[in-house]
Amino acid sequence: MRGAPGVHVGGVKIGLLGGSFDPVHNGHVALARAALAAGMDRVLLIPAAQAPLKPSAVRASSEDRLAMLRLAVGDCPGAEVSDVEIRRGGVNYTIDTVRTLRAEHSGDQLFWIIGADQLARLGAWREIGALTELVEFLCAVRPGHGLEPPAGLPGLRWRRLEGPEWDVSSTEVRARAERGESLAGLVPDKAIEYLERNRLYR
Repeated sequence: MRGAPGVHVGGVKIGLLGGSFDPVHNGHVALARAALAAGMDRVLLIPAAQAPLKPSAVRASSEDRLAMLRLAVGDCPGAEVSDVEIRRGGVNYTIDTVRTLRAEHSGDQLFWIIGADQLARLGAWREIGALTELVEFLCAVRPGHGLEPPAGLPGLRWRRLEGPEWDVSSTEVRARAERGESLAGLVPDKAIEYLERNRLYR
């Protein structure tokens, strides 16, 4: 694939993990660790200002979500938090974010990290043809989902991301927080401390 449009061979391998992170949970951190173990030199966790495929607004502020993320990955060398989408504001599509990061990391290889549930829906992503030229996808197994790429995307590059299967969601975490239940084992300890200290999702 050397010389193909948007394909960069060599340089640093950077995994990109986007999401609302409302709040971050142990599944997110496990994905970042799995990507690093799979050969990524760096993993950027990118909280959205507003996720395009989620009509409801995020509950916690951008500042709180960034703070929890930084606490969650503080002891994970190679994992970093990027505020590229929050600085832009509004709805950010993956293709826009990738184009921004491609300009900043022109000599590096970019990999977009997704769950198996998203792999089958890639055909609905904005400018997916252009996106497949710019990134390779790392697809993590999720309970109840197979790894079936959509038809009609001949340029799609993807590989299975090995790692633990986490059946946890931010929706579940918010619901438990609203009820005052323990988040131990679901959210990194330092993020729990921040969340409880600031009475988020209450």
